[in-house]
Amino acid sequence: MLERDELLRMYKTMLLIRRFEEQAVAFYKSGDLRGSLHPCIGQEATAVGAVFALRPDDYLTCTYRGHGQAIAKGLDAKAGMSELLGRATGCSLGKGGSMHYTDPSIGLLGENAIVGAGAPIAVGAAFAARLSKSDRVALTMFGDGALNQGPLMEALNLAAVWQAPVIFFCENNLYSEMTPIRNMVGTATLMERAAGFGIRSLRVDGYDVLAVYEATKEAVEHARRGGGPTFIEAMTYRLFGHMVGDNEPYRTKEEVAEWRAKDPTVTFPRRLVEDFDVGETEIAAIQTQVEAEIAAIARFAHESPWPELGAIADHVFA
Repeated sequence: MLERDELLRMYKTMLLIRRFEEQAVAFYKSGDLRGSLHPCIGQEATAVGAVFALRPDDYLTCTYRGHGQAIAKGLDAKAGMSELLGRATGCSLGKGGSMHYTDPSIGLLGENAIVGAGAPIAVGAAFAARLSKSDRVALTMFGDGALNQGPLMEALNLAAVWQAPVIFFCENNLYSEMTPIRNMVGTATLMERAAGFGIRSLRVDGYDVLAVYEATKEAVEHARRGGGPTFIEAMTYRLFGHMVGDNEPYRTKEEVAEWRAKDPTVTFPRRLVEDFDVGETEIAAIQTQVEAEIAAIARFAHESPWPELGAIADHVFA
């Protein structure tokens, strides 16, 4: 079980991710953020629970909804927000935008705009670690829609054959964009599909950050000992639409309200107070601190310079 300080850090990170995404939506609506934006609002518990189980030198790949996962891994939130605004201080120098956060210094091998395409990269990184006799592991995070993508199927197969130290983490938020996942697969659970490749598989409540952490930690330790891959299906839900501008005709307001009542950024601090002897004043202090940090992050990003036109081809060609 995590120490008290780590539990508080877990809550702070979840809340930082929530406020970060809300600020990103505000920047989108004001016209400061261009392109498309896919908030992870509602999925903070999967991001934090899973990534907190990693070491700083472990690898991570994530999806275009991966801002929270990247921040949980240690990405500087100022650099993350600057990237959203296309500024030179961004983590990808303002050239990647929302769907291409990358920072190898913290093991972040990148978000990926192509559904399921981060999985082969993670398997490659995991296999490289094994060949170099390192005990590093790789975690690849993806949504339920990725289960119908060829690259993920091939990655699962290779990971099983090679017994690569990789964790496949599926955030099943019930919808592949606007289509219910139940209409797209023939199995009762998604973990069954991974089991068909010979990969140990399990399901977890993705709105319970501690359950996610414990499940992922066990899978990480299993991989680090040479036990091979694990597939985790985390049942979660996005409280925002698929993207900014989604009017959500494919789901009911009642369904959203049911999940909103279980919002992990609200229920987890209550749990800390009730079960872990955390004071209400400590929770309030974290909330105040996060509000101040977000204001500083937004100001830094908005005031950062644009990339120089002459640098447009830098880092594009080897």
